[in-house]
Amino acid sequence: MTTRIDAKFAELKRQGRSAFVTFVMAGDPDEKTSLEIIKALPKAGADVLEIGMPFTDPMADGPSIQAAGLRALKGGMTLRKTLEMVRGFRKDDDTTPIVLMGYYNPIYIYGVETFLADAKAAGVDGLIIVDLPPEEDTELCIPAMKAGLNFIRLATPTTDDKRLPAVLANTSGFVYYVAVTGITGSAAADSKVVGAAVSRIKRHTALPVCVGFGIRTPEVARAIAESADGSVVGTALVDALKGSLDAEGRATARTVTAVADLAAALAQGVRGAKQAAE
Repeated sequence: MTTRIDAKFAELKRQGRSAFVTFVMAGDPDEKTSLEIIKALPKAGADVLEIGMPFTDPMADGPSIQAAGLRALKGGMTLRKTLEMVRGFRKDDDTTPIVLMGYYNPIYIYGVETFLADAKAAGVDGLIIVDLPPEEDTELCIPAMKAGLNFIRLATPTTDDKRLPAVLANTSGFVYYVAVTGITGSAAADSKVVGAAVSRIKRHTALPVCVGFGIRTPEVARAIAESADGSVVGTALVDALKGSLDAEGRATARTVTAVADLAAALAQGVRGAKQAAE
């Protein structure tokens, strides 16, 4: 079965360019504005959408994304509403891949089988669940694959060649390489180091390798895209959103545009990379 993620990366490979992957938190700063932002991102140049599932106790998220999750939760965002948001997006866009990123606890409480059925019906294509290692694949990874969803795993600078095969065993869609050791938004990605890491991972898999954590500017996005199959940007977009809010943390007339304009600049950076390499 070919998912939207598989189709998108095959299309980008034919075009000879990297993917631009955006991350935003579902429900930040409110449900209506969040959906408007998600709808605006493909028009701004996003190839794949990662949507965060708000959770009270995140492990890998830096301060900006943690704050986004708390804003969303304060506004009443739930996992069920996140799926409704995806369903709303799909009314106008049936091609852009959507990956939900987050933690296992909300899915466990929702009920794994029910969640997977509802996610698939809503139009979700893949999952990134940060706190489920390969040893727990029977919990969610294998059921997700059987349901027709890609299960995307994180590889990090500390994932050595001995550990990598386990990480890749049931991974599909793409591999998400974490460019820095630590949390999101904590440091800038080094394109030379990342390039070597991507080459190493590619010796073990034919899957596309996307790089995230530490990409904040069009210049860094372009440098990463020279070697990776995709550049993932989250914290910079979330910070742009936050900077557009009023003193009470509410959306303003500038909020959607602030995120979309930065996304457009980053997309140009990613797309310029392959032009420079050719």
